[in-house]
Amino acid sequence: MTDHLAELIQLQDIDVLLREVRDPEMALHEERLGFAVENVETLVRARQKLASRIDERLLQTYERMSRRHVRVVVPVERSICGGCRMSLPTSSSRGASGASRTLENCENCGRILYRL
Repeated sequence: MTDHLAELIQLQDIDVLLREVRDPEMALHEERLGFAVENVETLVRARQKLASRIDERLLQTYERMSRRHVRVVVPVERSICGGCRMSLPTSSSRGASGASRTLENCENCGRILYRL
């Protein structure tokens, strides 16, 4: 997994947390479960710091896609996109030894893929 990909996954995790905290219904549900988040500002600062380390074009792509999808960076398992659940073409399949330095996108939904 590339550093860019790891940073995008971390950014996505923070974004999901922020969405849940900012949604009053979800926040109430999580508080009932004992997972109340009190320092939202800390999450926002952590997100800003992480976003500043990501390539600007890649961040713009992520931000644009996150308006359509909650999960932008998804795993590929058995040649199936973890976002749209569509089978990927065999030509895009790199297998376990294909640790490329470029990011791969699903041809169907456009999400950023990583291989398990």
